[in-house]
Amino acid sequence: MKMQEKNISTNNFEQCIKCTVCTVYCPVVPVNPMYPGPKQAGPDGERLRLKKGLFFDDTLKYCLNCKRCEVACPSGVRIADIIQAARIKYSGEAPKLRDMILASTDIMGGLATKVAPVANFALGLKPTKVVMDAVLKVDKHRTFPKYASRTFESWYKKNVKAFQDTFKHHVSFFHGCYVNYNYPQLGKDLVSVMNALGYGVHMLENEKCCGTALISNCMIDQAKKNAVNNVESIRKSVYERQMPVIGTSSSCNFTIRDEYPHLLGIDNSDVRDYIELATRFIYRLIEEDKVKLVFRKDYKAKIAYHTPCHMEKLGWGIFSTELLKMIPGVELTILDSNCCGIAGTYGFKKENYEVSQAIGKPLFDQIARLKPDFVACDCETCKWQIEMSTEKEVKNPISVLAEALDLIDRKSTRLNSSHAP
Repeated sequence: MKMQEKNISTNNFEQCIKCTVCTVYCPVVPVNPMYPGPKQAGPDGERLRLKKGLFFDDTLKYCLNCKRCEVACPSGVRIADIIQAARIKYSGEAPKLRDMILASTDIMGGLATKVAPVANFALGLKPTKVVMDAVLKVDKHRTFPKYASRTFESWYKKNVKAFQDTFKHHVSFFHGCYVNYNYPQLGKDLVSVMNALGYGVHMLENEKCCGTALISNCMIDQAKKNAVNNVESIRKSVYERQMPVIGTSSSCNFTIRDEYPHLLGIDNSDVRDYIELATRFIYRLIEEDKVKLVFRKDYKAKIAYHTPCHMEKLGWGIFSTELLKMIPGVELTILDSNCCGIAGTYGFKKENYEVSQAIGKPLFDQIARLKPDFVACDCETCKWQIEMSTEKEVKNPISVLAEALDLIDRKSTRLNSSHAP
């Protein structure tokens, strides 16, 4: 099937009724007076930009692309898409070296994992942070995620690839850069859980970074290349191998499903419904009485769940929270709806750091008041922000399931061995 590329110029700004509810829900407006707000930056600004591109305002770069404005909009206007598309089309500012480093996750991850102990040690040193602050404008207060010494892909090929075909049902796993380079344990947990449910887990052919950071840093040509590659790989999985695609990152899932067509003009309509978070996939299996989760009797945890902004836009937070509620020993609190403020690479940049922390403060304060054992969240960058700002560990719901499930009793988790994937 030939890849199709569409114009990214089409949007629905004329549906805006000027109610300004998007501005009320924007997390940037209260803490950054330089940002004009989603209504002015989006629909209002688009009317002017279509008349003359000179009306483009560079302050649009302060938009987090968190999509909270779109969740709140009563008219369904794709406000954040309008803003990001304007940045792509009109911004004449080339990405800085810093932006290219932060956005090139496959390149930087591939290099750093080869010397992970040295890289982690160096990035944690105060002198290194001071130099990066002065030269690259990466804020010195920011804590960097650690790199793994061994990628998830290499672990998978050596340890579990050989017996994944022995399962009756199968899925492909879009693991993303975070699992591959920073935290392979999450990928291992996903394999353990899916195997326990009777599913073999397979890698996508030639997976590339989803492009979230590339898009936000206006590296559109590379983002399109990655998108074309990934959609073709997903098509092969779905149509040739009959395997739906699951992931553990809400941002990766959202980018592949919604940003590819809306911002990059990449048509994924034939496979979009086959791409979903693992928690949603597992929840559906349970609802359809195809699997049953058997939990350890000794597992207990006080958990606070943070819904990532992109998760709210997808409307999928309920699948993760309902799975956590199924664990008998869990005391779960769903945190108030707040943006954590990091927005991928946004919070790493010196000019955004204070705004980033101010946006996340209500969330950090609530976590401090609740004193949970840990926070659960489906987004890796939210994890970095919360762990740095609260000193509370953050776990993906899949990892919580892997800890809480009685994975020894695998046969009891399979109620119907004849169901289709």
